[in-house]
Amino acid sequence: MALRTGAQAPDFALSSHSGTVILSDLRGKKVVIAFHPASFTGG
Repeated sequence: MALRTGAQAPDFALSSHSGTVILSDLRGKKVVIAFHPASFTGG
């Protein structure tokens, strides 16, 4: 899924060391989302 700069990201949840993080719970706060598709792939 490709997003344009400034577009809203779809809501999602992920696990972290401090529990589950849900994007919509952060509404109104500044959030930086970084994806590392090649991380931990051994290549």
